[in-house]
Amino acid sequence: MRRSNITAMAALTLLLTGSLPVWAQNQYIGYVYPAGGQQGSTFPIRLGGQGLAYPSGLVVTGDGVSVRLVDYYRVMSNQELSPLLSQQLQELRKPETTLSDAMVAKWAYYEFPAPIGPPELIAAQKAAVANAAVLSPQELAKQNLIRRIESIFAEDERFPAVRSQCELIFAEVTIAPDAKPGRREIRVVTKRGISNPLPFYVGQTPEVARKPMKTCQLPVLGREHLAQRHRPPEEEEVRIAIPCTMNGQVAAGEINRYRFQAKKGQHLVISVVARELIPYVPDGVPGWFQAVIRLYDANGREVGYCDDFRFHPDPVLFWEVPEDGEYVLTIYDALFRGRESFVYRITIGELPFITSIFPLGARVGEQVKIEMDGWNLAGAALSPPPAEAGPGVHLIAAKVGNVVSNYVPFALDTLPECVETEPNDEPAKAQKVQLPIIVNGRIDRPGDWDLFEVEGKAGQTIVAEVTARRLASPLDSFLKVTGPDGKILALNDDHFDAGSGLNTHYADSYLMVKLPADGKYLVHLGDTSRQGGKEYAYRLRISPPQPDFALRATPSRLNIRSKSSAALTVFAIRKDGFDGPITLRFKDLPPGFESGGATLGPKQEVVNLGIKTTLTEMDQPVNLTVVGVAKVGDQEIVRQAVPADDRMQAFLWRHLLPADTLPVLVFNPNYKPPAARVRPPIRDEDRPKDLPRTTTRASVQWYLGLIENLFQEWLLTEDFANRQIADIEARLIK
Repeated sequence: MRRSNITAMAALTLLLTGSLPVWAQNQYIGYVYPAGGQQGSTFPIRLGGQGLAYPSGLVVTGDGVSVRLVDYYRVMSNQELSPLLSQQLQELRKPETTLSDAMVAKWAYYEFPAPIGPPELIAAQKAAVANAAVLSPQELAKQNLIRRIESIFAEDERFPAVRSQCELIFAEVTIAPDAKPGRREIRVVTKRGISNPLPFYVGQTPEVARKPMKTCQLPVLGREHLAQRHRPPEEEEVRIAIPCTMNGQVAAGEINRYRFQAKKGQHLVISVVARELIPYVPDGVPGWFQAVIRLYDANGREVGYCDDFRFHPDPVLFWEVPEDGEYVLTIYDALFRGRESFVYRITIGELPFITSIFPLGARVGEQVKIEMDGWNLAGAALSPPPAEAGPGVHLIAAKVGNVVSNYVPFALDTLPECVETEPNDEPAKAQKVQLPIIVNGRIDRPGDWDLFEVEGKAGQTIVAEVTARRLASPLDSFLKVTGPDGKILALNDDHFDAGSGLNTHYADSYLMVKLPADGKYLVHLGDTSRQGGKEYAYRLRISPPQPDFALRATPSRLNIRSKSSAALTVFAIRKDGFDGPITLRFKDLPPGFESGGATLGPKQEVVNLGIKTTLTEMDQPVNLTVVGVAKVGDQEIVRQAVPADDRMQAFLWRHLLPADTLPVLVFNPNYKPPAARVRPPIRDEDRPKDLPRTTTRASVQWYLGLIENLFQEWLLTEDFANRQIADIEARLIK
């Protein structure tokens, strides 16, 4: 990483750590598995996190995807697990143990979370359900309660690798057949607030999912092998039929294998989504799951390898099948790390995939023909942004029949545009352009330079800005401006952009220079690593300063106590020297909310934007919008803030990770679920006599609280709970 990037990122770290929201956002999800599914399917998912007590539902952005909450497993104390639940389990296994009518009503019709995994696992689960149907309601309820307690023990890990991912949410997702394919975001809603978002994908091919991973054990230095999973062979390799999307998780030291048949001449695209699912890992270098895929033939000979796609950490392998046969695809982490949050999706098939487009953008309202390159694009139709689309970056995709390709970014702007023309790689052949202009060009070959000539006046300020890496181009640009005498006036390699989201290499160049005299000036653009090709496209803006700003609002959700207040932290990303004040406000606040707004003073980059509510609580979150207004001369500029989360990468660097929505939820901090059960009186014969009185009143009250919690969760029978209460009360020191 270049020194300029380190300095800029350190500055952002100070900004982020120095500006925290008024109310901490405690609900957190660290992974969702599987992280997507096929159109027209219904399937189970599980999410791991913390602060998820009293869940009430889940929400997914976009249309066509619904989620039903099934269950929640909290982290239990040692005393709850043993002796209470372990003793209750032993008693339930005795033939003479019966359940009350209330418990039969609860457990006879209990719906366990559906299994996730290969078809044989699901078939076994369905068989078990079918067998259970012949049991009496009393016996079925008893067996279901036994299974529930056993599953709590099975999911429990006393020494987890990541403690913040131990609470589990189980849910069922239904995706409509016409749901738009691609990325969504999923959140958990609880009675105490709404969680952070995680990516969730709608796919188009049949899907398989491996058996979900249990919470990983914390490895001990020098004895890491003791924390590794022991998998049976059927969990190491899964047979698939292409096209297919495979869902899995990687634990430390693991390799997952997929076996499939392929035919000679097939043009297969094997694309991985891993880092995209969990973009930043705070406690590991490089700061994400660095997936590696290898492809082997039936003889075990390696025929394909990939560990990235250009500058994207997620690999994409393009492979023409050399002959009919059986092949094996493997995936693992480059450093053989892993845990339950190392989730991936691999899609394999003769599917359309765009590798590059040209141009990377256009002027608002003008039609432009977009060239595209990639695999399996015969007969593909690429649709530009709709005619009413405004300035900004839009995602576009190609369509082959009913199959949609990957999405690529396409920029719209309001300035005049032109296309770079060759030859223009030396001063005598520089392409003449009139300011202001956006040039759509390519670094056509390794070592190529593109030069542009502009007429300048003494004292005039011009800006040269490259947008390439931010539009998925592999170009690592380098800019310089030379004067009429050929001397370099300014140069730049990498320019830090706090709004670049997933990018960790700020490879796009930017410079602003004041011209010393009248004359002809040259803007030189090349690739720092001297690479080139038709995919090395760029958009080069050469213009007088266009003062502007962008906004990021963190965190990407607000959880507000009853009749209380909270605040967002709003960051201003100032552009082209704009240093004026920015007035911030919420747009169209729903009833029950109010805000006095806030102002970013001249040159100020961060401020808190407060909001308060008269509501006591809300059943469902609503989405908020933050806008900023500023004046540049006589022109008023209005910009909408992008919701974002402050995420740490690899112990040090921090990023503003954008989100789709900014939901708010008002909650009652004293919420407790209503008591669902009432214990019968303790019988005299259940009260032990002459026990040693060794327990203090505080200890008794604490232990009674544990019993009551488990009782209200329907995990203890009335008789068992009463005997435990009678026993502990008999030990109270008088």
